[in-house]
Amino acid sequence: MTISSSLNAGVAGLNANATRLATISDNIANSATYGYKRAVTDFQSMVISEAPGAGTYSAGGVRASTERLINEKGALVSTSNALDIAVSGRGMLPVTPSVGLDTNIGDRTLMMTTTGSFNPDADGVLRTQSGLVLLGWPANADGTIPVLPRDTIAGLVPVVVNANQQAGDPTTQMKLGVNLPATHTVAGAAGDTLPLSVEYFGNLGTSESLDITFTPTVPATGASNEWTLQIRDSAQDGALIGEYTLTFDDTRGNGGTLANVTVVSGGTYDAATGTLDLTVGGGPLTLTIGRLGDPNGLTQLSDSFAPTSITKNGSPVGNLTAVEVDENGYIMATYDTGFTRRLYQIPLVDMPNLNGLIALNNQTYQVSPESGSFFLWDAGDGPTGSVVGYAREGSTTDVAGELTALIQTQRAYSSNAKVIQTVDEMLQETTNIKR
Repeated sequence: MTISSSLNAGVAGLNANATRLATISDNIANSATYGYKRAVTDFQSMVISEAPGAGTYSAGGVRASTERLINEKGALVSTSNALDIAVSGRGMLPVTPSVGLDTNIGDRTLMMTTTGSFNPDADGVLRTQSGLVLLGWPANADGTIPVLPRDTIAGLVPVVVNANQQAGDPTTQMKLGVNLPATHTVAGAAGDTLPLSVEYFGNLGTSESLDITFTPTVPATGASNEWTLQIRDSAQDGALIGEYTLTFDDTRGNGGTLANVTVVSGGTYDAATGTLDLTVGGGPLTLTIGRLGDPNGLTQLSDSFAPTSITKNGSPVGNLTAVEVDENGYIMATYDTGFTRRLYQIPLVDMPNLNGLIALNNQTYQVSPESGSFFLWDAGDGPTGSVVGYAREGSTTDVAGELTALIQTQRAYSSNAKVIQTVDEMLQETTNIKR
């Protein structure tokens, strides 16, 4: 009956607009919630077919469907916490509930969020106040990230940063910029040995030294332009770890630069890089003395012995002072000695259909059949954006737009209620015909 279909359509309209009102209410309530993704309600008409020319029409009504627009990005809001993390662009941060930390890696629940305010707890685990624990790939001792699977969470571990953590940075590279006096290699010179001690740091943060001596070769006549370089290591009780014969150029074009390096004992000399491969107490160390003809390494000029430039990496043991995350998702620790160390890499999670994810509490999401399988990307690779520290992602709710939709929904709801009221009055008139 046509009048009955009108009543059903009015009821369907009330239900559909009530659903839309619910999403509007949720959006407005979360207009200040960091990382909130607004929900929308779409209406689809329902048509009941009638025979052409029957002269009647049956109202099918309306059906409502809701969707959360997870792919929309909110504006980034600056904060003062280095571990307030947001994603600029596509991608999500991998997290897991704190209640699942005691389970095996494969049994943990992978959840995703676009932003979070992380702080270390009593055990140094980075988590939010709602109990979301940040996951990442741990770095090796040298700061490199191992090759780990990208389509599973097997390589992800909770990020742990201890405030009382100490670390040392062993010296692996050193560069000598030293000028040797040319007058010491001429006939009649005293032939005194010139000493030089250079500090380096061992694997345990201990201070060690390379004790270097330069001994000139004094000829009977003329100038030899030749020196004997000996290197001893204090970590090995002063053992000789390298001896080399250095010959310097005396031509007008390259005067004073290295012309030849002969290995007497110890590590080899690489002419392409100008380095000596030494083995100190803690392991290998690369000492740069300069390429042949290079004025930036060892030189022999004038009459002065001058260590002009000595540089090295490494540092003594230091205390942790700051932890920050860079745009590549690397969590970097800074120590009071000026040493920085890469601790973890935070990958970005992506899947084909972000809007198909299952929305959970605390602005977190899980993979569903509609979203497709996830993949772990390095930040900035593939479709993903960058990781931003000192920032939170704001809500995607547009309050002005929601208030406008609220007025429209109210009018639509009132209109559907008016339809039901009119149908009721018409049915009452039909009933009164019998009287």
